[in-house]
Amino acid sequence: MKYISTRGGMAPQSFSDILLGGLAPDGGLAIAEAYPRFGLDALERLSTLSYADLAFQIIDHFVDDIPAADLKALIARTYTAEVYCNGRDPARAAEITPVTRLEDNLYLQELSNGPTLAFKDMAMQLLGNLFEYVLAHKGETINIVGATSGDTGSAAEYAMRGKAGVNVVMLSPYGKMSPFQRAQMFSLQDANIHNVAVKGFFDACQDMVKAVNNDAAFKAEHKIGAVNSINWGRVIAQVVYYFKGYFAVAKKVGDPVDFCVPSGNFGNVCAGHIARQLGLPIRHLVVATNENDVLDEFFKTGRYQPRGLDRTYETSSPSMDITKASNLERFVFDLIGRDGDELASLWQQVEKADGFALSEGDFKRMHDAYGFRSEKSTHADRLASIREVAQKYGIQIDPHTADGYKAAKAHRDANVPMVILETALPAKFEATMVEALGSQPQRPAHLVGLEDLPQRFDTLEADVDALKRYVAERV
Repeated sequence: MKYISTRGGMAPQSFSDILLGGLAPDGGLAIAEAYPRFGLDALERLSTLSYADLAFQIIDHFVDDIPAADLKALIARTYTAEVYCNGRDPARAAEITPVTRLEDNLYLQELSNGPTLAFKDMAMQLLGNLFEYVLAHKGETINIVGATSGDTGSAAEYAMRGKAGVNVVMLSPYGKMSPFQRAQMFSLQDANIHNVAVKGFFDACQDMVKAVNNDAAFKAEHKIGAVNSINWGRVIAQVVYYFKGYFAVAKKVGDPVDFCVPSGNFGNVCAGHIARQLGLPIRHLVVATNENDVLDEFFKTGRYQPRGLDRTYETSSPSMDITKASNLERFVFDLIGRDGDELASLWQQVEKADGFALSEGDFKRMHDAYGFRSEKSTHADRLASIREVAQKYGIQIDPHTADGYKAAKAHRDANVPMVILETALPAKFEATMVEALGSQPQRPAHLVGLEDLPQRFDTLEADVDALKRYVAERV
């Protein structure tokens, strides 16, 4: 398997090269030249595997330059009950992503059992082990410059802390994460971790990271890499839990299943799209957004129009306060027939803030052939969903998962299993949980008092040159 750019300007590269590289040289995203396809017999064989064995059988198709035995060992070291436990029942921890039945054909898949209590851990823990392995074999170092709206940053830092050959510079929007999210990141004291609070929204942080990646000379001189959701290693690792969730709820292998995915940067649901391309019988992928509803607008109208900071709203599901969905580029590339020139033309319009509209045929195919649906939630909707799930099922869900619950109900077919992908543990968003339920959510014992730990971070204006100086001085 080799990798090309969505914008058509990159010669095919190996997995290890694109794993470390971030954006492609032409500004596009790395994507597999083709998708392997699992037939019904292959799916039957996969359905009985443990999470680690399933992950190997899927990811191995996308890795061309790591020996299979080494890859299998890295995956086995990643997906263990010890890593994905957080004080929960050991038997359920061993499942890695256990599925809870809410009622007939409505399920919640737990993805928040990792060290930072968010679904980002599912891929980031593997990415940390892959980075360390590849860098050691290449005899290289890497400086990761990333941006987070809340959960990616802590997941990346916990996966990369202390890793040989890796430094992390993580940008986050100043004052716009929950106190728990800030404490998770800023309390880390590891020498290879650098937190930067940017005066602006997440989109400003993301634009700064993209600008650094697009400066080829600076990127080469300072060995810049990425772990944001644009990183292909993260996306393909996330594909695995769609397979695991499907096998947990399908009446029989081959039957259709729907998934509902809270989404901001489109990385999580992009993994679902790829799982579908691999042959997993996903009928509908329901994209759930908050008031920053650019993706809901896209899937309902066919127009993609990212918004400026003046129209980016600070909400109670802050990890989705995003109005430029980077990973959408990978899906649109597939949708328009993998035409790199056309994709590049569309994204030139995006980068000029003009946006674009799909053709009538592509808009119809997005729904009929690719099965996309969408729905948005407001703060009032989130509170109502949190209360409803607690009252009906005795389960607490975080505000992002609450966005997913509302969207799942809006697009649910009673005859088809619907799996809602959990985003994070409610403990990360105490203020909203108290507003909804009147009490503090439970948190793992080892994280009690997290916000009281000393915090270390720097502050920058939303200025690319300032970021470059910061990187040059520290790594």
